[in-house]
Amino acid sequence: MDMKQKLEEMLAAAKAAVTEVADEAALQEIRVRYLGKKGQLTTIMKGMGALSSDERPTIGALANRVKEQLGQLFDQHLQRVKQQELSRRLEHESIDVTLPGRRGVSGSKHPVTLITEELIDIFSALGFCVAEGPEVEQDFYNFEALNIPRDHPARDMQDTFYINDDVVLRTHTSPVQIRTMLKHRPPLRIIAPGTVYRRDSDITHSPMFHQIEGFMVDENITFGDLKGILTTFIHECFGTKVAVRFRPSFFPFTEPSAEVDIQCVICGGKGCRVCKNSGWLEILGSGMIDPEVFKSVEYDSSKYSGFAFGMGLERIAMLKYGVNDLRLFFENDVRFLRQF
Repeated sequence: MDMKQKLEEMLAAAKAAVTEVADEAALQEIRVRYLGKKGQLTTIMKGMGALSSDERPTIGALANRVKEQLGQLFDQHLQRVKQQELSRRLEHESIDVTLPGRRGVSGSKHPVTLITEELIDIFSALGFCVAEGPEVEQDFYNFEALNIPRDHPARDMQDTFYINDDVVLRTHTSPVQIRTMLKHRPPLRIIAPGTVYRRDSDITHSPMFHQIEGFMVDENITFGDLKGILTTFIHECFGTKVAVRFRPSFFPFTEPSAEVDIQCVICGGKGCRVCKNSGWLEILGSGMIDPEVFKSVEYDSSKYSGFAFGMGLERIAMLKYGVNDLRLFFENDVRFLRQF
């Protein structure tokens, strides 16, 4: 049998085979049988080398036509098979359009984002504006200008991530205070929420967490203004029935300094494991801005005074939402996040 006859018989056999196919998988098997790398067309074409130079052009052209016809044949029958499959499904399957649809799963804001927005709203109502600063910070803004020189023991309290001797991951949002005062003159009333970093990690600490810094500078600002602003904030955040107290403390950039406690929101001041049976919970640090800080930003401390405060946003969120492990905010457990 010559090659021309083989090609013609193969084409006829393929046409007969595809007419009996009822599904896509069987059609694909036939396509591979005839057009695959080891298919019949490839096998026949291997005999081209035995043809004379006069026969090769004729047989080659015929083989190309056969290949093209086979391709068209399989494509046409593929559409037929798909249409038949669709018709069968429509005949045997039904959709009850009266059934309720499936709701898409929607995301929600992270609890730290929620508490940040709530605090911004509270302080905005008190006249504060929002400022931001870089998280990779120069030593001058993070320490030096805040009255924390290189030999100051308070640097050991910060557990700092150093990039080099003069660049750090900021340990608090207080550098925003320095940057803002260097750019603007009083009166100032600013809050600065943001991410901060310290080398610490346990049930109540994370190496990356969030703070909000606030400060106010103008003529005749007193500690009474500080107490009034912070007491108003606490009552807006935790309710007017929550008691507040200010305790003397020390921070290098404020003098005098105070830590602020609230009545334990878990036990109502009666004493429990959370408040270590004291009835009080510390939530933030504050104080009057030290004149040395004003000197760094070239403010006249004989004319201007001011106060500053700072708090951990996760700490506020834990108390606000009753969360007992700081690490839950960073583990991305959907079961936890869905509660918000």
